[in-house]
Amino acid sequence: MMKDKKQKELRLNLQGLETRADEAEGKMIIEGYPVVFDKETYIDLGWDGWYEKIDRNAFEGADMSDVALKYNHDDSFLILARTRNDSLKLTIDEKGIFIHAELIDTTTNRDVYKMVQSGLLKEGSFAFTVEEQECHEVGMYGADNYEMHRTIKKIGKLFDVAICPNGAYGDLTEIYARSYDLLENERKDKVETLKRCNILRLKNSNKIKILKEKQSWQ
Repeated sequence: MMKDKKQKELRLNLQGLETRADEAEGKMIIEGYPVVFDKETYIDLGWDGWYEKIDRNAFEGADMSDVALKYNHDDSFLILARTRNDSLKLTIDEKGIFIHAELIDTTTNRDVYKMVQSGLLKEGSFAFTVEEQECHEVGMYGADNYEMHRTIKKIGKLFDVAICPNGAYGDLTEIYARSYDLLENERKDKVETLKRCNILRLKNSNKIKILKEKQSWQ
């Protein structure tokens, strides 16, 4: 188990998502699961990647005091709803984090609402920091069967949840999107993680070598 840098990360989640829009009493309501627990997905960085899942206890003690509902994490787009004024409500259950958002009557909100209602927008996403994670490797690094598996054990802060357009890969069950800067930071973190793993391998191999030498002396 190791501590991770408090770096903002984004996840686009398709597994188990049930976003829907209902019109009740003249209100525009959007609901769904932008976060699901214990569902492993492949995080593809292009040049590399790993398998990842969110532990169902990861949000215990997380800072969710001011979470916004955004369109595609776009800061230039008007906020759709927010926990600060109770227009966005977050509920943690066995499946994940369920959102219930009541949109105020604006032109942009009506457009988003209608696109969710028609199925044009149906994917959820979230932005967060990691306090604690677990990583384990399968196979030898560099080999065809090598895999890195990451479990996010503790979330530090949930910044926002988002409604996103269809992914570029159509019917594939996982899509991952983030900024170039974030990709570079993750690449550097991955390199540091691999360095630590290589150091552990070297220490273990040295221990085995010393043990064999001791046995040969006896």
